[in-house]
Amino acid sequence: MIELLTPTQVEEMRPAGRFVASVLTRLAEEADVGVNLLDLDALAHDLIREAGAESCYIDYAPSFGRGPFGKVLCTSVNDAVLHGLPHKYVLRDGDLLSLDFAAKLEGWVCDSAVSLVVGSAAPQDEALIATCQEALDAAIAVARPGNKTGDLSAAIGAVAHAHGHGVNTQFGGHGVGRTMHGDPHVANDGNAGRGYPLRPGLVIAIEPWLLQSTDVIRFDDDGWTIRSGDGSRGAHVEHTIAITDGDPIVLTTRS
Repeated sequence: MIELLTPTQVEEMRPAGRFVASVLTRLAEEADVGVNLLDLDALAHDLIREAGAESCYIDYAPSFGRGPFGKVLCTSVNDAVLHGLPHKYVLRDGDLLSLDFAAKLEGWVCDSAVSLVVGSAAPQDEALIATCQEALDAAIAVARPGNKTGDLSAAIGAVAHAHGHGVNTQFGGHGVGRTMHGDPHVANDGNAGRGYPLRPGLVIAIEPWLLQSTDVIRFDDDGWTIRSGDGSRGAHVEHTIAITDGDPIVLTTRS
């Protein structure tokens, strides 16, 4: 079911968006050489408690996972790109880290992700992250009434292909609101002019993710962590946005 929110309800989502953005900002600041992924997850736990928020991940048990997830943060490192289950791993110089975080505050959910390099960054890693961000910006730019979800997909795919990347469409963006995952699905490649019409009040998470040299993925034995099929690195960025009569509202903008 696709729910269209009223302008008042969209405004009610802003605190959740600000909270999710603030947590990702704090986690990105804390991520450094020598930091354990479990410590980042523990920090996210503390920030959730302090805000009186709820985790969207800890009890999450979809059909594709081996759930419940059991943590409040996704930490994907290097060739891991999505749903990275925090574990006892100490970050090293040059690691490419993707942080994905969703939480419910005051009854509303927002979802966002950021990728960064810990310590010294290799040019190809910086370029991969920049391409993901360019793809996200391109999709947000066409997130207007009168367009369709396929226009978002096509915008993401065009950027990815222009930079020489294949695109895996098994996982992508999604509706957000009272729950973390809802309709419509927003693939990271597709055909413009197709799909669900973008209408004011539609709130969606747009999340381009790319792998350096493949579009093939594999799952870790933990049932969650998704890695590239060839060992190349991945990056992932995401914002929750609301469609309006004019420009979209990016609810998870980070300062």
